[in-house]
Amino acid sequence: MRILVIGATGFIGTPLVHQLVRKDHEIVVFHRGETDADLPESVRHLHGDRNALAEHRDAFEQESPDVVIDVVPYTEAHAQRVVDVFGDITDRLVVVSSSDVYRNYDGWRGVSDHDPDPVPLDEEAPLREKLYPYRGHEGLGFDYARDYEKILVERVVMRAPNLAGTVLRLPAVYGPGDTQHRLVRHLRRMDDDRPAILMDEGEADWRWTHGYVENVAAAIACAAADGRADSCIYNVGEVETPTTVERIHRLARVVGWCGDVVPVPSKELPEHLQGPGDWRYELATDTRRMRAELEYEPPVTKTEALRRTVEWERDHWDEDEMPDPDYEAENAVWKRWA
Repeated sequence: MRILVIGATGFIGTPLVHQLVRKDHEIVVFHRGETDADLPESVRHLHGDRNALAEHRDAFEQESPDVVIDVVPYTEAHAQRVVDVFGDITDRLVVVSSSDVYRNYDGWRGVSDHDPDPVPLDEEAPLREKLYPYRGHEGLGFDYARDYEKILVERVVMRAPNLAGTVLRLPAVYGPGDTQHRLVRHLRRMDDDRPAILMDEGEADWRWTHGYVENVAAAIACAAADGRADSCIYNVGEVETPTTVERIHRLARVVGWCGDVVPVPSKELPEHLQGPGDWRYELATDTRRMRAELEYEPPVTKTEALRRTVEWERDHWDEDEMPDPDYEAENAVWKRWA
Protein backbone atom coordinates (compact mmCIF):
# COMPACT_ATOMS: atom_id res chain seq x y z
CA MET A 1 0.00 0.00 0.00
CA ARG A 2 1.29 3.48 -0.84
CA ILE A 3 0.82 5.87 2.07
CA LEU A 4 1.56 9.59 2.22
CA VAL A 5 2.19 10.98 5.70
CA ILE A 6 1.94 14.67 6.58
CA GLY A 7 3.96 15.65 9.64
CA ALA A 8 6.08 12.52 9.73
CA THR A 9 9.29 13.77 11.33
CA GLY A 10 8.23 14.50 14.90
CA PHE A 11 7.53 12.72 18.17
CA ILE A 12 4.71 10.51 16.82
CA GLY A 13 5.36 10.73 13.09
CA THR A 14 8.84 9.21 13.16
CA PRO A 15 7.89 5.94 14.91
CA LEU A 16 4.75 5.83 12.77
CA VAL A 17 6.82 5.80 9.58
CA HIS A 18 9.03 3.05 10.98
CA GLN A 19 5.92 1.00 11.81
CA LEU A 20 4.56 1.43 8.28
CA VAL A 21 7.86 0.51 6.62
CA ARG A 22 8.15 -2.63 8.74
CA LYS A 23 4.75 -3.65 7.40
CA ASP A 24 6.09 -3.30 3.84
CA HIS A 25 4.11 -0.20 2.89
CA GLU A 26 5.54 2.28 0.40
CA ILE A 27 5.92 5.56 2.27
CA VAL A 28 6.11 9.17 1.11
CA VAL A 29 6.47 11.89 3.73
CA PHE A 30 5.53 15.54 3.27
CA HIS A 31 7.30 17.96 5.60
CA ARG A 32 9.18 21.24 5.67
CA GLY A 33 12.59 19.60 5.65
CA GLU A 34 13.60 21.43 8.81
CA THR A 35 13.71 18.40 11.11
CA ASP A 36 16.50 15.85 10.89
CA ALA A 37 14.41 12.72 11.52
CA ASP A 38 15.88 9.23 11.50
CA LEU A 39 13.70 7.64 8.82
CA PRO A 40 14.35 4.49 6.76
CA GLU A 41 16.23 4.99 3.51
CA SER A 42 13.30 3.63 1.50
CA VAL A 43 11.12 6.58 2.50
CA ARG A 44 10.66 9.28 -0.16
CA HIS A 45 10.48 12.94 0.86
CA LEU A 46 8.42 15.82 -0.46
CA HIS A 47 9.27 19.21 1.05
CA GLY A 48 6.81 22.02 1.51
CA ASP A 49 4.56 23.98 3.87
CA ARG A 50 1.34 22.31 4.96
CA ASN A 51 -0.30 25.73 4.85
CA ALA A 52 0.30 25.73 1.08
CA LEU A 53 -0.67 22.18 0.15
CA ALA A 54 -2.33 23.22 -3.11
CA GLU A 55 1.05 24.29 -4.47
CA HIS A 56 2.14 20.64 -4.39
CA ARG A 57 -0.95 19.08 -5.95
CA ASP A 58 0.94 17.85 -9.03
CA ALA A 59 3.51 16.05 -6.88
CA PHE A 60 0.77 14.47 -4.78
CA GLU A 61 -1.04 13.31 -7.91
CA GLN A 62 2.13 11.68 -9.18
CA GLU A 63 2.50 9.78 -5.92
CA SER A 64 -1.14 8.65 -6.10
CA PRO A 65 -1.35 7.47 -2.46
CA ASP A 66 -3.87 4.84 -1.38
CA VAL A 67 -4.10 6.52 2.03
CA VAL A 68 -3.12 9.91 3.44
CA ILE A 69 -2.26 10.21 7.14
CA ASP A 70 -2.22 13.68 8.70
CA VAL A 71 -0.39 13.55 12.03
CA VAL A 72 -0.59 17.28 12.83
CA PRO A 73 -3.89 18.86 11.73
CA TYR A 74 -4.29 21.43 14.50
CA THR A 75 -6.89 23.75 12.99
CA GLU A 76 -10.03 23.70 10.89
CA ALA A 77 -8.07 25.33 8.07
CA HIS A 78 -5.44 22.57 8.19
CA ALA A 79 -8.10 19.90 7.82
CA GLN A 80 -9.95 21.77 5.07
CA ARG A 81 -6.80 22.15 2.97
CA VAL A 82 -6.09 18.43 3.22
CA VAL A 83 -9.64 17.55 2.21
CA ASP A 84 -9.64 20.05 -0.67
CA VAL A 85 -6.31 18.88 -2.09
CA PHE A 86 -6.63 15.14 -1.62
CA GLY A 87 -10.36 14.71 -2.24
CA ASP A 88 -9.76 13.66 -5.85
CA ILE A 89 -6.31 12.10 -5.31
CA THR A 90 -6.96 9.42 -2.70
CA ASP A 91 -9.93 7.56 -1.25
CA ARG A 92 -8.94 7.41 2.41
CA LEU A 93 -7.78 9.96 5.00
CA VAL A 94 -6.63 9.19 8.54
CA VAL A 95 -6.20 12.12 10.93
CA VAL A 96 -4.87 12.42 14.44
CA SER A 97 -7.16 14.09 16.95
CA SER A 98 -7.06 14.26 20.74
CA SER A 99 -9.05 13.26 23.80
CA ASP A 100 -9.18 16.98 24.62
CA VAL A 101 -12.35 17.08 22.49
CA TYR A 102 -14.36 15.62 25.37
CA ARG A 103 -16.44 17.84 27.62
CA ASN A 104 -14.64 16.67 30.76
CA TYR A 105 -11.55 18.47 29.44
CA ASP A 106 -13.30 21.82 29.85
CA GLY A 107 -14.43 20.79 33.32
CA TRP A 108 -10.89 19.84 34.27
CA ARG A 109 -9.62 23.20 32.98
CA GLY A 110 -12.22 25.01 35.06
CA VAL A 111 -14.09 26.61 32.14
CA SER A 112 -17.24 24.50 32.53
CA ASP A 113 -19.27 23.55 35.57
CA HIS A 114 -21.29 20.66 34.11
CA ASP A 115 -21.60 17.48 36.15
CA PRO A 116 -18.60 15.26 35.38
CA ASP A 117 -19.31 12.82 32.57
CA PRO A 118 -18.81 9.20 33.68
CA VAL A 119 -15.59 7.49 32.66
CA PRO A 120 -14.24 5.77 30.75
CA LEU A 121 -15.36 8.13 27.99
CA ASP A 122 -16.33 6.23 24.85
CA GLU A 123 -16.40 7.73 21.37
CA GLU A 124 -20.00 8.94 21.88
CA ALA A 125 -19.26 10.81 25.11
CA PRO A 126 -20.22 14.53 25.12
CA LEU A 127 -17.78 16.87 23.42
CA ARG A 128 -16.67 20.27 24.64
CA GLU A 129 -19.30 22.97 24.26
CA LYS A 130 -16.72 25.76 24.03
CA LEU A 131 -14.41 25.88 21.02
CA TYR A 132 -10.79 27.05 20.83
CA PRO A 133 -9.56 25.92 24.27
CA TYR A 134 -6.23 27.79 24.10
CA ARG A 135 -7.37 31.22 22.96
CA GLY A 136 -6.08 33.73 25.43
CA HIS A 137 -3.15 31.44 26.19
CA GLU A 138 -0.96 32.27 23.21
CA GLY A 139 2.01 32.49 25.57
CA LEU A 140 2.14 28.70 25.54
CA GLY A 141 4.69 28.89 22.76
CA PHE A 142 2.44 26.90 20.46
CA ASP A 143 2.17 28.37 16.96
CA TYR A 144 -1.50 27.48 16.53
CA ALA A 145 -2.73 28.21 20.06
CA ARG A 146 -5.32 30.75 18.89
CA ASP A 147 -6.97 28.57 16.25
CA TYR A 148 -6.29 25.08 17.62
CA GLU A 149 -9.49 23.05 17.61
CA LYS A 150 -9.62 19.29 17.08
CA ILE A 151 -13.43 19.25 17.18
CA LEU A 152 -13.51 21.28 13.98
CA VAL A 153 -10.77 19.12 12.45
CA GLU A 154 -12.92 16.07 13.07
CA ARG A 155 -16.02 17.68 11.59
CA VAL A 156 -14.24 18.61 8.38
CA VAL A 157 -12.77 15.13 7.93
CA MET A 158 -15.88 13.14 8.78
CA ARG A 159 -18.05 15.28 6.48
CA ALA A 160 -15.66 15.25 3.51
CA PRO A 161 -17.75 14.30 0.45
CA ASN A 162 -15.09 12.40 -1.50
CA LEU A 163 -13.02 10.81 1.26
CA ALA A 164 -13.51 8.00 3.74
CA GLY A 165 -12.24 9.63 6.92
CA THR A 166 -10.86 8.01 10.05
CA VAL A 167 -10.29 9.96 13.28
CA LEU A 168 -7.98 8.75 16.03
CA ARG A 169 -8.33 10.48 19.40
CA LEU A 170 -4.99 10.23 21.14
CA PRO A 171 -4.34 10.17 24.89
CA ALA A 172 -1.46 11.72 26.82
CA VAL A 173 1.43 10.33 24.78
CA TYR A 174 4.77 9.63 26.46
CA GLY A 175 8.04 8.00 25.46
CA PRO A 176 11.35 8.87 23.79
CA GLY A 177 11.08 12.26 22.14
CA ASP A 178 8.37 13.61 24.46
CA THR A 179 9.04 17.34 24.68
CA GLN A 180 6.53 17.63 27.54
CA HIS A 181 8.59 15.18 29.62
CA ARG A 182 5.48 13.74 31.27
CA LEU A 183 7.41 11.39 33.56
CA VAL A 184 10.07 13.80 34.76
CA ARG A 185 8.10 15.33 37.62
CA HIS A 186 8.08 12.02 39.49
CA LEU A 187 11.19 10.42 38.00
CA ARG A 188 13.31 13.37 39.14
CA ARG A 189 12.29 12.82 42.76
CA MET A 190 12.90 9.08 42.52
CA ASP A 191 16.37 9.61 41.09
CA ASP A 192 17.06 12.17 43.80
CA ASP A 193 16.13 9.45 46.33
CA ARG A 194 13.40 11.53 47.88
CA PRO A 195 11.62 9.77 50.78
CA ALA A 196 8.21 10.81 49.47
CA ILE A 197 6.36 12.25 46.51
CA LEU A 198 3.71 14.78 47.53
CA MET A 199 0.62 15.39 45.45
CA ASP A 200 -2.82 16.92 45.55
CA GLU A 201 -5.20 14.42 47.13
CA GLY A 202 -7.61 15.03 44.25
CA GLU A 203 -4.98 14.21 41.67
CA ALA A 204 -3.99 11.05 43.53
CA ASP A 205 -7.20 9.29 42.48
CA TRP A 206 -7.54 11.08 39.13
CA ARG A 207 -7.31 9.12 35.89
CA TRP A 208 -6.05 10.24 32.49
CA THR A 209 -5.46 7.71 29.75
CA HIS A 210 -1.88 7.53 28.49
CA GLY A 211 -0.25 5.84 25.51
CA TYR A 212 3.34 4.90 24.83
CA VAL A 213 4.47 6.57 21.62
CA GLU A 214 5.32 3.37 19.72
CA ASN A 215 1.99 1.84 20.68
CA VAL A 216 0.18 4.98 19.53
CA ALA A 217 2.11 4.88 16.25
CA ALA A 218 1.13 1.23 15.83
CA ALA A 219 -2.53 2.15 16.31
CA ILE A 220 -2.33 4.81 13.59
CA ALA A 221 -0.60 2.36 11.25
CA CYS A 222 -3.25 -0.26 12.00
CA ALA A 223 -6.10 2.11 11.11
CA ALA A 224 -4.37 3.30 7.94
CA ALA A 225 -3.96 -0.24 6.65
CA ASP A 226 -7.47 -1.47 7.46
CA GLY A 227 -10.46 -0.39 5.38
CA ARG A 228 -12.76 -1.31 8.25
CA ALA A 229 -11.61 1.92 9.89
CA ASP A 230 -13.24 4.03 7.17
CA SER A 231 -15.75 6.58 8.49
CA CYS A 232 -14.93 5.63 12.08
CA ILE A 233 -13.70 7.45 15.18
CA TYR A 234 -11.50 5.59 17.66
CA ASN A 235 -10.03 6.34 21.06
CA VAL A 236 -6.39 5.26 21.30
CA GLY A 237 -4.48 4.39 24.48
CA GLU A 238 -3.99 1.91 27.28
CA VAL A 239 -6.81 -0.57 27.81
CA GLU A 240 -7.16 0.24 31.52
CA THR A 241 -6.39 3.64 33.01
CA PRO A 242 -4.73 3.64 36.44
CA THR A 243 -5.01 6.44 38.98
CA THR A 244 -2.11 8.85 39.28
CA VAL A 245 -0.88 7.06 42.41
CA GLU A 246 -1.05 3.69 40.69
CA ARG A 247 0.89 5.12 37.76
CA ILE A 248 3.60 6.39 40.12
CA HIS A 249 3.88 2.98 41.77
CA ARG A 250 4.38 1.37 38.34
CA LEU A 251 7.18 3.80 37.61
CA ALA A 252 8.69 3.17 41.05
CA ARG A 253 8.89 -0.56 40.37
CA VAL A 254 10.78 0.06 37.14
CA VAL A 255 13.16 2.55 38.76
CA GLY A 256 13.57 0.66 42.04
CA TRP A 257 12.34 3.53 44.21
CA CYS A 258 10.96 2.57 47.63
CA GLY A 259 9.59 5.88 48.88
CA ASP A 260 6.00 6.84 49.74
CA VAL A 261 3.34 8.72 47.79
CA VAL A 262 1.65 11.18 50.15
CA PRO A 263 -1.69 12.76 49.11
CA VAL A 264 -2.14 16.21 50.65
CA PRO A 265 -5.00 18.75 50.53
CA SER A 266 -4.33 21.23 47.75
CA LYS A 267 -4.14 24.25 50.04
CA GLU A 268 -1.43 22.55 52.08
CA LEU A 269 0.87 21.86 49.13
CA PRO A 270 3.82 24.08 48.22
CA GLU A 271 2.85 26.39 45.39
CA HIS A 272 5.07 24.60 42.86
CA LEU A 273 3.12 21.35 43.40
CA GLN A 274 -0.37 22.78 43.13
CA GLY A 275 -1.98 21.42 39.98
CA PRO A 276 -4.02 23.37 37.43
CA GLY A 277 -7.02 21.07 37.15
CA ASP A 278 -10.37 20.30 38.73
CA TRP A 279 -9.73 16.67 39.61
CA ARG A 280 -13.43 15.76 39.62
CA TYR A 281 -13.28 15.64 35.83
CA GLU A 282 -11.41 12.54 34.71
CA LEU A 283 -9.97 12.03 31.23
CA ALA A 284 -9.98 8.25 31.13
CA THR A 285 -11.16 6.99 27.73
CA ASP A 286 -12.60 3.68 26.57
CA THR A 287 -10.23 2.22 23.96
CA ARG A 288 -11.99 -1.11 23.42
CA ARG A 289 -13.67 -0.26 20.11
CA MET A 290 -10.47 -0.15 18.07
CA ARG A 291 -9.18 -3.31 19.69
CA ALA A 292 -12.40 -5.16 18.90
CA GLU A 293 -13.06 -3.87 15.38
CA LEU A 294 -9.49 -3.77 14.04
CA GLU A 295 -7.85 -6.40 16.28
CA TYR A 296 -5.34 -3.80 17.40
CA GLU A 297 -2.82 -4.89 20.05
CA PRO A 298 0.00 -2.64 21.35
CA PRO A 299 3.42 -4.08 20.50
CA VAL A 300 5.25 -2.76 23.59
CA THR A 301 4.39 -3.86 27.14
CA LYS A 302 3.70 -1.34 29.90
CA THR A 303 6.88 -2.23 31.77
CA GLU A 304 9.10 -2.04 28.69
CA ALA A 305 7.48 1.25 27.69
CA LEU A 306 8.35 2.76 31.06
CA ARG A 307 11.87 1.34 30.98
CA ARG A 308 12.58 2.87 27.56
CA THR A 309 11.07 6.20 28.58
CA VAL A 310 13.09 6.39 31.79
CA GLU A 311 16.28 5.70 29.87
CA TRP A 312 15.51 8.43 27.35
CA GLU A 313 14.41 10.97 29.95
CA ARG A 314 17.60 10.54 31.95
CA ASP A 315 19.60 11.34 28.83
CA HIS A 316 17.52 14.38 27.85
CA TRP A 317 16.90 16.41 30.97
CA ASP A 318 17.46 20.10 30.40
CA GLU A 319 18.44 21.69 33.68
CA ASP A 320 17.55 25.15 32.35
CA GLU A 321 14.00 24.05 31.52
CA MET A 322 13.62 21.92 34.65
CA PRO A 323 15.10 23.81 37.62
CA ASP A 324 15.75 22.10 40.94
CA PRO A 325 12.53 21.50 42.92
CA ASP A 326 12.03 23.29 46.22
CA TYR A 327 12.71 20.26 48.38
CA GLU A 328 12.92 22.37 51.54
CA ALA A 329 9.26 23.36 51.12
CA GLU A 330 8.32 19.77 50.31
CA ASN A 331 10.12 18.51 53.43
CA ALA A 332 8.12 20.86 55.64
CA VAL A 333 4.82 19.56 54.26
CA TRP A 334 5.94 15.94 54.30
CA LYS A 335 6.82 16.12 58.02
CA ARG A 336 3.28 17.30 58.76
CA TRP A 337 1.50 14.69 56.66
CA ALA A 338 3.71 11.61 56.56
